[in-house]
Amino acid sequence: MNFIKRQIYNPLALAASFFALLIILFGVLWILIPPPPKSIEMATGFPTGLYYQFGERLKADLAKEGVNLKVRSTGGTIDNLALLNDPKSGVDFAMVQGGVANVSDYPKLVSIAGMFYEPIWVWYREGAFKSDGGQLKILSQLKGKKVSIGNEGSGTLALTKDLLQASGITDKEIGAQRLKPDEAIAKLSSGELDAVFIVAAAEAPILRKFYSVPGIRLMNFDQADAYTRNLTYLSKVTVPRGLLSIQHDQPRQDIQVMAATATLVAHEDINPALVSLVLGASYDILKSYSRLQKVGEFPSSAGLDFPLHVDAEIYLKDGPSFLHRHLPFWTAVWAGRFVKIVIPLLVILIPLFTYIPSAKNFFLRLKLAQVYEELKVIERNAQNPELKEKNFKDLEAIERRVGNIKVSMLDAKELYDLKGHVGEVRGRLNLVH
Repeated sequence: MNFIKRQIYNPLALAASFFALLIILFGVLWILIPPPPKSIEMATGFPTGLYYQFGERLKADLAKEGVNLKVRSTGGTIDNLALLNDPKSGVDFAMVQGGVANVSDYPKLVSIAGMFYEPIWVWYREGAFKSDGGQLKILSQLKGKKVSIGNEGSGTLALTKDLLQASGITDKEIGAQRLKPDEAIAKLSSGELDAVFIVAAAEAPILRKFYSVPGIRLMNFDQADAYTRNLTYLSKVTVPRGLLSIQHDQPRQDIQVMAATATLVAHEDINPALVSLVLGASYDILKSYSRLQKVGEFPSSAGLDFPLHVDAEIYLKDGPSFLHRHLPFWTAVWAGRFVKIVIPLLVILIPLFTYIPSAKNFFLRLKLAQVYEELKVIERNAQNPELKEKNFKDLEAIERRVGNIKVSMLDAKELYDLKGHVGEVRGRLNLVH
């Protein structure tokens, strides 16, 4: 105890204690608030799809901030959900097509934001619908035709099933085939298919492969309003003539289509700093996705299946935090982590500071009371000649201790009263002996 008291007035000891406290503080911070990982993985879709292309552009932007994004090619939305829901897969983010997931099956997943519209395109051969004037306007016209409804694991397959069910059409009635996009395009081109369903954003590279297929058109959904009322996750979108390709005049007229919202989904415990980083990069990327959506319309909190992540909601409403707005990513991360640990500590410690004077006064009185108890023992034994030597030794020890007691100006009276009482006890011992 005496050693500690001496070190309180030692500048080197104080400096060493301060740095030790900093080390402990950062150790606690590191454990309680871990930094975001420097390497993350995102499940996308086929390399020819916009999910994958979006992932690649996101990868390039995140690399500038020192975060390595691995882009995994998959079969589509269903595969992505399975990977994201599997803690052993290593997938942190996934692109998911709106309306596909049964949210109750994935209680630990959250939405980061809606990224872009994904219309349902139905490409068909005009020759297969000669009796209808070469035009496909309602899905019941597909009965008796050979149709690709999307590959296993894709959002196209899930969404097409919803449309067919709403239309009262079974797979057998349309000779449904579950093909990958490239396989479907090859069979449509060779005449082995009459129509192909595909869900993709207007900017998706896969759509360009349809342009060169002779004698095909895009379906105009005459019943678009009815479908969007029954399938509420869909939005009606008007596609002007030539929007997809002016050169190939696709579509050849203004058409109505339905669109789901492509959503970026993650684990509920995703690091908040990664949410800010990914959303910040997405804003710049999505500026070029303006064929069917207004500039600045995405990323959006509308049309989401999964609940919106708390930090994503704040970001979409108020933008990046002060730290992320003015500091490099990793500097902001460390500053934010420090603030998150210091503020709770201050909340705890500041009220305690108000009790310091009371605690100090209590311990001083406790110390003085202990001395008075020892003086009482010496006074009781003062008349005993056998304890003469012990009494003087005990009194000398008390005098040394009292002489080493340091108090504030406000407590000086109590100390000097004690010294006076110690002197009185010594006077009594001298009179007796």
